[in-house]
Amino acid sequence: MLLKHLLDLYELLDSPDASGDAVKEFLAPLDSSCSIETYALTSAKGSTDMVRIRIPGSRGKAAGGDAPTIGLLGRLGGLGARPERIGFVSDGDGALVALACASKLMSMHARGDVLAGDVFISTHVCPHAPTMPHKPVPFMGSPVATAAVNKEEVTDELDAILVVDTTKGNRIANTRGFALSPTVKEGVILRVSEDLLDLVEIATGKKPNVFALSLADITPYGNGLYHLNSILQPCTATSAPVVGVAITTETAVPGCATGATHLTDLDEAGTFMIEAAKAFGEGTCAFYDEAEFELFGKRYGSMAHLQTMGALPAENEIA
Repeated sequence: MLLKHLLDLYELLDSPDASGDAVKEFLAPLDSSCSIETYALTSAKGSTDMVRIRIPGSRGKAAGGDAPTIGLLGRLGGLGARPERIGFVSDGDGALVALACASKLMSMHARGDVLAGDVFISTHVCPHAPTMPHKPVPFMGSPVATAAVNKEEVTDELDAILVVDTTKGNRIANTRGFALSPTVKEGVILRVSEDLLDLVEIATGKKPNVFALSLADITPYGNGLYHLNSILQPCTATSAPVVGVAITTETAVPGCATGATHLTDLDEAGTFMIEAAKAFGEGTCAFYDEAEFELFGKRYGSMAHLQTMGALPAENEIA
């Protein structure tokens, strides 16, 4: 149950003055043993505040243990599109869920409910992001490139990654709530994790939803190919298995739309992510079948080239 954490953070983030420092000031008192850092990430287009949180596990790497580390990443262009739009935009839902998970897990940790493995949570805070054309509805842009965010969030310490992102501006995922992607690892779209599907059913009491991927969706932004959105972009920067947690709607909702955040949907998605973090650290939740992945490689070779910009010369790459 994350509603309290979602409500508190929504009020914090729904502001033209939202910042990484404000998030850190909110989270830090919850548990001093957890690490929180924030800093500006800038480009010629502007800046955003990265927020990175590490919650140590009882048997995690930070304590010298061998329990695996999970990453919970909140992907977005921005929290707001000011001055074009006033208020918290639909695209901000990924950041809101990730930070609510941090708030809940830090509160648990302070009470003594410590997960087995370390949990790394990251997102960025930008209340003044640009918009960009996209079909069927406009996207939120970002003042920094997706590859630059990957460098900050997709670290070598992560053994598996869940990426939560608003995925409403399409006709592919058309149910209200959230949906999982198949597991993606090193350019291979694998079967959907049965363990994760089980946890979705427990967290929601409903049958799980799964959204479709094309090969283009798991390639890097900037290659000129159509992408559903940025939800699988972390898979281009890691050998760890990556699964998207898509916040979805029945209709196509623009990422720059305000008044489009449904806290009950975010509560279910965040609750699932926390349950997945618990189980993954305990070793009871597999994101993929290792033997099947190995067999795929033996039969068809490496697909890691799909994590790159491809064969065209650099001058043909799209900025």
